[in-house]
Amino acid sequence: MKDLHYPFRISENETGLRPRPFFDRVRTLYDTLRLTARVRRWKREIEMSCLTEGGARPLGDDDIPLVFNTRNDLKLMPSFLAHYRKLGVTRFICVDDVSSDGTREYLLSEPDVDVWRSPLRYGDARRGREWREALFARYGGDRWYLNVDSDEFLIYQDCEHQPLSRLIRVLESRGEKRLAAPMLDMYPIGTLGSAMLDGNDGRMPWEIADHFDGAGYEISYTKRAISIKGGPRQRKFSYVLELMKYPVIYWDRTCSLSVSIHQPLPCERNFVPVTGVLLHFKFFADYKEKIEAAVADGQYFDGAVAYRKMLEDLQETGDLDFASEHSVRFCGSAQLLEMGFIAPVSFS
Repeated sequence: MKDLHYPFRISENETGLRPRPFFDRVRTLYDTLRLTARVRRWKREIEMSCLTEGGARPLGDDDIPLVFNTRNDLKLMPSFLAHYRKLGVTRFICVDDVSSDGTREYLLSEPDVDVWRSPLRYGDARRGREWREALFARYGGDRWYLNVDSDEFLIYQDCEHQPLSRLIRVLESRGEKRLAAPMLDMYPIGTLGSAMLDGNDGRMPWEIADHFDGAGYEISYTKRAISIKGGPRQRKFSYVLELMKYPVIYWDRTCSLSVSIHQPLPCERNFVPVTGVLLHFKFFADYKEKIEAAVADGQYFDGAVAYRKMLEDLQETGDLDFASEHSVRFCGSAQLLEMGFIAPVSFS
């Protein structure tokens, strides 16, 4: 797909979806069958317990549930819950990975949040994927879920006014069972040390870490999913990260995250328009402590190699500054649509 660009060229009516050749689709179906058999061999029971008073509460038919993992993200929790409540999420289902900053206690005080824990750490649970699958099984399949991390904020066309229930109806009308949305790393202009986020002051994180890279991305089709790479971490540290995720997903018995959060099974459902983005917030004034903790904890991919590269740069320069000629200030969903980061949605 050499003629596919990201951001999309909306002026040329590019929407992020290309017809895939017959043999490519056959390869995808074959890979789904092969990987599904492997996943069945990997399957194991995951020990988890609900900390919420009274235990886990069943979902109603009209609930829009959100499943997320978190660790020491107290500063983001008020804005995270506020953002998704505004979009129409009615239930939050969280796995807290031994937070020590008050995150767990804060979430336990929120009436629409079920908090879970597990004796397995994040890395031991296949970087949290087994936790998520266990919760999908516990709360029930054949329904839509949001599936994100606590530092990811979903944006789609006119999300300031259009609720998730309407977006899901659009996806269903198009015969789609998940929404594709790459992560856009957000950062402040200038050194990070002044980017203070206080979870109690009512500000959203994009009011502080308010810039993203407006160019420098590559998009391609693999046999398993759409792939988007690039962004400030690749630009600054030369570390290639997969940005694509599928944060809105219809979960049924054929689904699995065991291979990769970026390539959920069945793979043939992954080739859909890129209808959203996940604003990804990692870079605030406490970045040094966060990076050092991630390296020491060792729970992330490949021994936290991405964080090690950031720590090496930090030790050399004394601070991190992501500003470049590609930096763009975030102004809302209409801006992302105009720039081609998200494909149009017809809500009529």
